[in-house]
Amino acid sequence: MRAVTPDPDSRPSRALPIRAVPGARVAAALVVPLWRTLPWRTLGAAAAVGLLVVGAGRAAGAGPVETLYLLRGAGLALALGVAFLLDDPARHTTTPVPVRRAVRTLLRAALVTPVAGLWWAAVLLLVPGADRPPAGDLTLEAGTAFLLALAGAAVAVRYGDAPEPGRPVATALLATAVLAPRLLPDHWALFVSPTDPGWAAGHERWAWLLTAAAALWTASLHEPRPRHSNRATPYTPA
Repeated sequence: MRAVTPDPDSRPSRALPIRAVPGARVAAALVVPLWRTLPWRTLGAAAAVGLLVVGAGRAAGAGPVETLYLLRGAGLALALGVAFLLDDPARHTTTPVPVRRAVRTLLRAALVTPVAGLWWAAVLLLVPGADRPPAGDLTLEAGTAFLLALAGAAVAVRYGDAPEPGRPVATALLATAVLAPRLLPDHWALFVSPTDPGWAAGHERWAWLLTAAAALWTASLHEPRPRHSNRATPYTPA
């Protein structure tokens, strides 16, 4: 029996180790695509409404009490725009990317937060110092509304199938802002006046609400829960 000489060219080549791309590098590569897909029109419209509301109040000579509510309205307007941050019309059709949903969500929030911070500073500067309520406490209120919008959007994506949950999240946030002053008892009041003795206590409650919103947002950053199919099992003839 003739021995078969193996062809050196036919030897299995040694597999070269594949170097994994660091997660930070992949995340950095997503910054520009995510920036382009952010709902800038919605966010811009919400920011413009807030600026117009506060600017109109200043032009009309609004007093300290009216200015307080106008600033709260501006913060709420931005939060309503942020509720659309995770909208993705192609959510069920796009190819999966090599980073977790938590990273993509954090990147979206990181891209928007500095812009929102600059916008809020501009809103506060529109109000004369004599009529401006305590800026730190109002920033706490606006930041809480911002984070509640983020948490609501994250919960909607985590537990729902809608590719664009922004509208129902914004509706729920607006309804909560309208109903909370009417439904909350006095010892849980959030929207208090700077001249009210409960101003400091009210903002302690805002801080607790901010903490709860942050915890809810963090817990909802994971991949959406698997859905059970409701399709009927196809009939197989015996």
